[in-house]
Amino acid sequence: MRAWIQGWTVSRGTADPVPTPWGFTVDVGLPGHVVRHVLSAADETAVREITENTTAPGVWLKTPTPPETLERWLGPGWSLAGGPGFLMSAPPNATHAEAPPATPDGYRLDTWNRAGVARTLIRTADGAFAARGQVAVTGFGFVVDQVETDPAHQRRGLGRLVMRTLADIAAGQGATAGVLVATPQGRALYETAGWHVLAPLTGAVRS
Repeated sequence: MRAWIQGWTVSRGTADPVPTPWGFTVDVGLPGHVVRHVLSAADETAVREITENTTAPGVWLKTPTPPETLERWLGPGWSLAGGPGFLMSAPPNATHAEAPPATPDGYRLDTWNRAGVARTLIRTADGAFAARGQVAVTGFGFVVDQVETDPAHQRRGLGRLVMRTLADIAAGQGATAGVLVATPQGRALYETAGWHVLAPLTGAVRS
């Protein structure tokens, strides 16, 4: 959880995570997502304390807890948000030197780095969006974030190409261990690339 939140804050350009007795607090600073609390463990007491004493809207919480359990712990005005998620770790060979898969015919891949975050974008020959992803490296760790493939371009290997490209970028910066948070659909993609589920990760928000 520490490695993920450190990389996530770099990837999203938020304030640095501040340690708390139950995990971390991050100033995100967006409308509807002002602050995020991240718990390091499934802690009913901490969840109840946070949610029963927080009345301002736009405060989020993430915890390695199944949705059905977290929902029972939430205070008034809180609800589950973002759907079920999974904290995943990279396979041992994620940053080993190997040739990335070829870009399929009819697509082009571009990468760039800005403010410590490397981004990959795949477009069609006429410039339409097909897939993307980004990676933040923090020391020996890397966090893959915001991987997305347009539904019209799925099942063509673009997601795997994005993941391989991001892992290679991370390896080039000295990273050896990766983590990410996946949706159920994303989990299926990452498991085919050898990533493993470490824990459920569920979000909630104060409306």
